[in-house]
Amino acid sequence: MNKLDQYKIEFQKTAWESIFPGVDAGRYQAAANNLSYTKERADKYLYSLPIAKNPLVLVSRKDKALTSLQDIAGKTTQDDTGTSTAKVVTDWNQNHSDNPTTIQYSGEDVAKRLTDLANGEFDFLIFDKISVQKIIQDRGLDLESNDNPNNYIIFSSDQKEFKEQFDKVLKELYQDGTLEKLSKTYLGSSYLPDQSQLQ
Repeated sequence: MNKLDQYKIEFQKTAWESIFPGVDAGRYQAAANNLSYTKERADKYLYSLPIAKNPLVLVSRKDKALTSLQDIAGKTTQDDTGTSTAKVVTDWNQNHSDNPTTIQYSGEDVAKRLTDLANGEFDFLIFDKISVQKIIQDRGLDLESNDNPNNYIIFSSDQKEFKEQFDKVLKELYQDGTLEKLSKTYLGSSYLPDQSQLQ
């Protein structure tokens, strides 16, 4: 982190459900986990410039392929509480209350969920493409891309200077090609946000 050497940065892994309470309690000053934009979060936290373009995908078994959100009526899925993917389903259910989909809140990791999907324990998953693409290909599942906001780092509301310095470095890494290289090395493809969104 030599580009932010004015900060001592320590990384801590935590469960999804601990991220926002940890920021709220001052345990973490920033958080990252394929975080998309929501108004509720923006009212409470500071968002960095986008760090990645990470479309949502609808994942299903190839022998029972679902090709759009219209196909999820009456089906079942798994998710965590408070995620943008669960919000996609609950928003869809509000507009289709005559035949909603059922969400089982599990807390399982993506690999376990995909195994359960392949075994027919539920009908589909909505997930971010970066997390699931290789596993999906390896397991013979099917995916359909959907539009999704970019991913961001969030900062607690009292970390304005840290957020601004982070954004400055993010722009530099984008411009000099470092982000592209990191994306291809660690994610297997380029998932960079559009340059116009880093203004």
